[in-house]
Amino acid sequence: MVRPFRLIDVFGTDSFTGNPVAVIADAEGLSSEEMQQITRWLNLSETTFLLPPTVADADYHVRIFTLAHELPFAGHPTLGTCHAWLEAGGRPKRANEIVQECGAGLVKVRRDGDRLAFAAPAILRSGEPSEAEIAAAVELLQIDRHAVMDARWVDNGPGWLGIMLASAEAVLAVEPMRHFTQRIDVGIVGPYAPGSEADFEVRALFTAPGGSIIEDPVTGSLNASLGQWLFATGRAHGRYLASQGTRLGRKGRVDVRQDEGGQVWVAGQTMTLFSGHS
Repeated sequence: MVRPFRLIDVFGTDSFTGNPVAVIADAEGLSSEEMQQITRWLNLSETTFLLPPTVADADYHVRIFTLAHELPFAGHPTLGTCHAWLEAGGRPKRANEIVQECGAGLVKVRRDGDRLAFAAPAILRSGEPSEAEIAAAVELLQIDRHAVMDARWVDNGPGWLGIMLASAEAVLAVEPMRHFTQRIDVGIVGPYAPGSEADFEVRALFTAPGGSIIEDPVTGSLNASLGQWLFATGRAHGRYLASQGTRLGRKGRVDVRQDEGGQVWVAGQTMTLFSGHS
């Protein structure tokens, strides 16, 4: 069966500056094992598979795979998949909103000018990590314990542990270990000085199969949960711009805002760079 394929750049400021996601459309008939095999072959951080919705309120159903396993939710795959669905002629049931069905349930996506924005899903695990959990993150990051200004579980699916450092410069200076003995997903965030182009610098580090540490270029799920944390603690108000991917030579920009009802929205640019058929 011929299946349309698109490679979407998400959260970039121009071509090849964000985080790529592969979107395979018309994925009916593919088993979970085949989806995982395709994802590993493509060797991107995530590949998504578009399917018809299984619930009446959804516009489409997506399954999201990393190189190691399936995820219930991920941010840049959500925006990239929605972009691909709309570009292929998808017509949402509601004029101002697209509803994505995924492992985490129903996720709302809206057009935000020439960008797309998703509604941050609920945190699955929150609260303060234990000292042992902070110690593991500190070991991975190869920083002193006193450099951690705050720490919270900000897990909305992938498993993020949020680490707050004193500044964006401190975030960019981190030289993490290249290999770690346990699975860990750490998001680091630090503020820029007032008047800077971006308000916060973000980095996302996770353990790949075999224990290698990978840095994700731009991470929607992490920025969503960090936004919920930053707004809740008064470190951000209303709206802010996050920079991510700087150490990798990318120029990711993530627009995070909180509406009057308290819902956090995560927006970014999306563009198709390659398309074809599998």
